[in-house]
Amino acid sequence: MDLPLIYHPDYIAPLPEGHRFPMSKFRQLYELLLTDGIAKPQQFHAPKHPPLEWIELVHTPEYVQAYCKGTLDSKAQRRIGLPWSPALANRTCIAVGGTILAAQLALTHGLACNTAGGTHHAFPNYGSGFCIFNDLAITARVLQSMGVIQKVLIVDLDVHQGDGTALIFQEDQSVFTFSMHCEINFPGTKQKSDLDVPLPEGMEDDAYLQTLASYLPDLLSQVNPDLVLYDAGVDTHLADRLGKLSLTDTGIYRREMQVLSTCIAKGYPVACVIGGGYADDLKSLVYRHSLVHRAASEIYHQYHL
Repeated sequence: MDLPLIYHPDYIAPLPEGHRFPMSKFRQLYELLLTDGIAKPQQFHAPKHPPLEWIELVHTPEYVQAYCKGTLDSKAQRRIGLPWSPALANRTCIAVGGTILAAQLALTHGLACNTAGGTHHAFPNYGSGFCIFNDLAITARVLQSMGVIQKVLIVDLDVHQGDGTALIFQEDQSVFTFSMHCEINFPGTKQKSDLDVPLPEGMEDDAYLQTLASYLPDLLSQVNPDLVLYDAGVDTHLADRLGKLSLTDTGIYRREMQVLSTCIAKGYPVACVIGGGYADDLKSLVYRHSLVHRAASEIYHQYHL
């Protein structure tokens, strides 16, 4: 058995010419994993469109219905930053389904990776920062409601604070939110995660990895989660347009190995999502997103999962 991976052709939806969100990266990531021999076609699982009731475990029915039907007002759409279309609404739901499926497979196999996800700026009643529905929060709630897990640890290493996720679970002891992010960056108003580690601009590989190592092992012991949801944002890279940290490709790969080996060695199942990444050089960006899948594949075989 090889590492379970999640992908759907509908992870891509058309955007206007010149839009700054790199939508094509999802298909290119799938193709790169196959081309580089990191994955075989049979490793990929296709998610389904989740029932709207699942999305409404986190988001208000009014917001879910308005978004899915295309009746969201223009101000709310501007806050999201992506122009509405039926294809984008479908893509949004399918990507949520992908993270749910990755989590279900992680519980069975120990480790699984989505090739999308990480929409951590989505709040219960509105979207923000290219995030429409919060796949991490929905996944935690769906699996809890099914009774297959109780305690969840969300490890959010995107360069931006997981503000939507933090607010959703602020009063909830069953989901622990850990966000390690650049302090002087979007969002301007931060929420309160269970553990926030704000980082100075320009932080490089070694300092970043040492900071992470000083928190993660203790956190796992303290929280003792049934599942870890890992948001592996690569906008921490020195070449990222929206980043402000200075990690290299090697640093990001070391980070993925560090997170996954720390969790898996202690017996905690991990579901990975790719999080943010924004760069003019799309090929380099897609490679950076592939690092979590490369590391996961290595760890999967190393620990005989």
